Amino acid sequence: MNVGSALQAQGDAAWPDESWWQAYRDPQLDSLVRDVLNGNPDLHVAAARVSQARGLAAMRYGATLPQLEADAGITRTYLDKEQISAALSGARTYWDSSILLNASFDLDLWGARRGALASALDAVKAGEAEERAAQLALATAAVQGYIQLSEQYALRDIAQANLEREQRILHIARCRYIAGLGTRLEVDEASTVLFDTSAQIEAIEEAIALQAHQLAALAGSGPGAGDRIARPVLKLESPVGVPESLPAELLGHRPDVAAQRWRVESERKEIEVAKAQFYPNINLVAFAGVSGLDIGRLLNGNSLTGGVGPAISLPVFNGGILRGNLRVQTASYDIAVESYNEVVIGALQDVADRIVSLRSLQRQLDRIDEALESAKRAYSLAERGYRGGLVDYLNVLNAQAELLVEQRARALIVAKQLLAHAGLMKSLGGGYREDRQ
Repeated sequence: MNVGSALQAQGDAAWPDESWWQAYRDPQLDSLVRDVLNGNPDLHVAAARVSQARGLAAMRYGATLPQLEADAGITRTYLDKEQISAALSGARTYWDSSILLNASFDLDLWGARRGALASALDAVKAGEAEERAAQLALATAAVQGYIQLSEQYALRDIAQANLEREQRILHIARCRYIAGLGTRLEVDEASTVLFDTSAQIEAIEEAIALQAHQLAALAGSGPGAGDRIARPVLKLESPVGVPESLPAELLGHRPDVAAQRWRVESERKEIEVAKAQFYPNINLVAFAGVSGLDIGRLLNGNSLTGGVGPAISLPVFNGGILRGNLRVQTASYDIAVESYNEVVIGALQDVADRIVSLRSLQRQLDRIDEALESAKRAYSLAERGYRGGLVDYLNVLNAQAELLVEQRARALIVAKQLLAHAGLMKSLGGGYREDRQ
């Protein structure tokens, strides 16, 4: 059994495997999210942390196995006759040399090393969940940024239509002024509104460019990549369904909740490790090799040496180190538990808030649709009245202005709805299907 097998035995988290953003049916968005998940530096950092946790688990797994090491040394040693034999006269120097194989095995009677390994394996799982959380956060940021980009394009269309309307108003005001039917004030007022709308369009163009650059940065690319992002084709008019009910176990799909759960398990096992350090420990040790005071005779049969036996260690006095360590591990566990509780409460609130927002936005959208239909009828009546000679063209333009206001309001509401939907997908850990219930 190795670390990989031990991790597999713990089981994998049941992450949703749907690419929920594909519901927007925009191939460019799908490509963008793939680029973000492949190129973002934050994900590389998260992956490195998982690798770091796996390395620690491998170290702790190795500590549960028998240890074998080779040791060779040669030393020029001075010894007098009292240290060797009283029959020898004087003192001599020798080459003290040895070649040994040293073996040891910790019996781990109290499970300290096994507990440390289990804690490290839980830490690996927590790291993997945190990596998944980073992936989900970045994918959601990319989707929401893309929706905002689409929203800006829709607002630009409405602003440009409004600009064309105001240009016609200015033309009418100038004609009336030249004909002596209007005043200079009317011309100036129409010009002022026109310049203001032009400034709004320029601001929207800036927002489009900045949003594209932000999306490129999420994908780990420079601003030039943002310039290549075309206008989104996702439909802001597409309604977003809101589930009537959500099973509580869906929160288990949230990687941040799973990560905190694994952290709690890891810290709990560290407490057991800290407790085991209070008890005596027994190692089985053995050595075999050759050793002697004469390097020339090192490899003959008379130089063989070896030994085997237990090595017992018992903490007697350590200045409170072990108790302090137990207190630290217990506090770490308490912190992990409270952090888990906080994440769960936050997750419940997050999901509930998204549901409330989506339902409220749907009601707002219904009211806006009614107002939009009314504005369309008013605009249609104004056009027919103008063609019949019943009203002047300014009435048509004013009706169009009301229509554009309602269209802009609808675009904003639908964009908020899609943003809230993306937020809900994140709140549920990434994706949701009715058949999961």
